[in-house]
Amino acid sequence: MRERVVAAFDFDGTITRRDTLFPFLRQYGVGKLAKATCKTLIGFRNGDIRNALKKNTLTELFGGYPTDQLEIEGKSYASTIPNFYRREILKRIDFHRHQGHQLVLVTGSLGCYARPAGEALGFDHVIAVELMSSLGYLTGEMDGVNVRGPEKARRLKKFLKSESVELWAYGNSSGDREMLEMADHAEMV
Repeated sequence: MRERVVAAFDFDGTITRRDTLFPFLRQYGVGKLAKATCKTLIGFRNGDIRNALKKNTLTELFGGYPTDQLEIEGKSYASTIPNFYRREILKRIDFHRHQGHQLVLVTGSLGCYARPAGEALGFDHVIAVELMSSLGYLTGEMDGVNVRGPEKARRLKKFLKSESVELWAYGNSSGDREMLEMADHAEMV
């Protein structure tokens, strides 16, 4: 029986030429972004400041925000991102798709725009930062932890289950290191 082949791609800086999260968040208020940054700097004790900043920013921007509205806005934003795609990576995605490989997007970007972007690119599955909601409104809390570093690898392993796979992985930063290390074929772009 043929081994399952999976190609896992990071999004920001790998598929895109730039960060996509900050431009998306900026539309919800620079003042709120500044408030979340100050709160993080004042209250930070130890751990990963990047994860703390993301947590505080999402809480500040999206606590009480309508869930459906964010999904609509995320889909609209996703339609603007192709302008920033790297052609050489799009060719890699096409190569894997034409080979019948399963495509998985593994990103610290928000699912509200990563899911529609991944779907438009032909990905079979998207692992992204998802926000929790209650009664139609976001709590501002992440469902789990930030999809970065060890968490990126943990979520990909969970998706793969314990199946034997040939894994290709593409990333561009230290936040992709663990995912790249678990791959049979890894490429830092």
